[in-house]
Amino acid sequence: MVTLGCVVLPSNPPSRFVPLARAADAAGLEEVWLWEDCFRETGVAGAAGILGATSNLRVGVGVLPVPLRNVALTAMEIATLEGMFPGRFLPGIGHGVLDWMGQVGARAASPLTLLREYATALRALLAGERLTVSGRYISLDDVVLDWPPATAPRVLAAAQGPKTLRLVGEVADGVVITADTGLAGARDALVLIEEGRAAVGRTDPFHVVANVSAATGDDAVERLRRRVAEWGIDVSDDEKLAGYAIWGDAEEFAAGVRRFAEAGVDTVVVQPTDDDPDQEGLLRFLGEKVRPLVS
Repeated sequence: MVTLGCVVLPSNPPSRFVPLARAADAAGLEEVWLWEDCFRETGVAGAAGILGATSNLRVGVGVLPVPLRNVALTAMEIATLEGMFPGRFLPGIGHGVLDWMGQVGARAASPLTLLREYATALRALLAGERLTVSGRYISLDDVVLDWPPATAPRVLAAAQGPKTLRLVGEVADGVVITADTGLAGARDALVLIEEGRAAVGRTDPFHVVANVSAATGDDAVERLRRRVAEWGIDVSDDEKLAGYAIWGDAEEFAAGVRRFAEAGVDTVVVQPTDDDPDQEGLLRFLGEKVRPLVS
């Protein structure tokens, strides 16, 4: 069974986060996702506000950029939210946009090394381990969480390039796939992830989250075509567009979600266009009309 979620885009002001999340919760949508884009809302603060204002939603962050964050602080934040809202916070980590990391003096010379060290340490801290580590980027001296989660949440990681995808298979519990990856790209990504998992002998469960651009309304195709074209992708016909986006009535939407599920995606996160005229309406449509068809 595929899980259905939706992104609350960081282009929304902070004042819109809770109303949009409450609309999703009321509609029966399972998950809301946030991004920690520079220099907008922070993922952890936004997630905490939404978790406190809703009853059932799981809240994911896809993703927290690791160059910005000390791993011990991130572990403390995740453990705190897990302790307050058990099973409802879904943390993700990633390289971050390298230009943004450069703006704040945090760009890593080797993003792969940083992500490897960070994911390994973060998962260990959340599992309650006491760590002394001296790596290229991560340095911990006898660090252990006073309040580790009763059940450590899975740590997801974003990935696009082949090296990062293989690394995520090695060191993370799941992957967050960006919307510009598309359906065919998601299939290829999962092959690379499995190569990474096989290389270290991992057979434990692995969770796949994919962001997918989507829209409703009479101008949905036009808006989606403009959005996908911004990524430099040719979507001149509807068949090509369907490899990157979902639109239409509830049945057509559900069919689009199922296409990604059949490719191996566990959670489809609908990504509205920035110019969506009715975000609450989209959330109600997803929760009330689409979710019953894919659940």
